[in-house]
Amino acid sequence: MADADLRLLYRELVSLEIELWDGIEGRLRAQYDLPLTSFEVLHLLLRRPGRRIQDIAEEFSITVGGTSKVVDRLEGAGLCERRANPNDRRSSIVELTPEGRKLVVGALKVFDEELELRIGSVIPEESVREVTAVLGTLRAAGRALDAERKATGQAPVPGRPTPKQPGRPA
Repeated sequence: MADADLRLLYRELVSLEIELWDGIEGRLRAQYDLPLTSFEVLHLLLRRPGRRIQDIAEEFSITVGGTSKVVDRLEGAGLCERRANPNDRRSSIVELTPEGRKLVVGALKVFDEELELRIGSVIPEESVREVTAVLGTLRAAGRALDAERKATGQAPVPGRPTPKQPGRPA
């Protein structure tokens, strides 16, 4: 495949991610004063209650420290709370408060509306499924490549730390 085609695909994917993130975040901030990063964590806790900080970090491929900071802010705002983990005294479980549940349920409607406007109304449902499958395949291949490199002691860029991922919760 031509390098130019791959570079163009890369630019389109990254630009779409940034524009999609900014558009959805703009609506969530305007209507709920809620950053998209916070929404993502609250939405995860709604879908899968009782997550540890480590679970949340793994879900979003971000650091435990970054995840802890997001949860600290949400907890400070009264949207979630930590409680002792009955299975591991070294960790805690994060759960939504009633206020957090109410907020994320309302924000989820705005999130879904924005996805429909920006994606669902533009491409047919079958294309959504196809693009989703292709992106899942690409992500799985990338994770496998990263795991192989890690196992053989190779860094993604020799001598440099892995950069933060744009648009990811931090």
